Amino acid sequence: DMEKVMALNYFSAVLPSQAVGRLLAENGEGAIVNIGSIAGGQPLSRSLTYSNAKAAIASFTQWLAVHMAQEYSPRIRVNAVAPGFVLTDQNRFLLLDERSGELTARGETIISQVPMRRFGEPHEIATLALLLASPRASFLSGAVIPVDGGFTAFCGV
Repeated sequence: DMEKVMALNYFSAVLPSQAVGRLLAENGEGAIVNIGSIAGGQPLSRSLTYSNAKAAIASFTQWLAVHMAQEYSPRIRVNAVAPGFVLTDQNRFLLLDERSGELTARGETIISQVPMRRFGEPHEIATLALLLASPRASFLSGAVIPVDGGFTAFCGV
């Protein structure tokens, strides 16, 4: 099971980065945007291997940013978006009660640790990814940026 989780959540970033990286090296410029998770910096208590995979993406993103800039072109950038808790069809059953639409106990626990007191929306992740891929982020490389409603900034005290 751990190998499957690593394949899905780590190698799914490494392999495309290698393929795109080859093209960018030939072109001399461009951007790679990986998708990590806040779990890469703060391991989730119920998701050790997922957290490990996302930590590996953060490390890989930083390493690849330096490698591409130094070995191929300083105009090649590599960054990652680190989403927090985003409500999607994949996790809705964990966070919302199917019948009432109210937060589950786990959903309540999460929201209590998010200063903005809500889940993220997919478009909020996509907006940052588009910015990182654009020329407007021309001096941003090696960054792993959380989009988490303040979750990683909140110590709970």
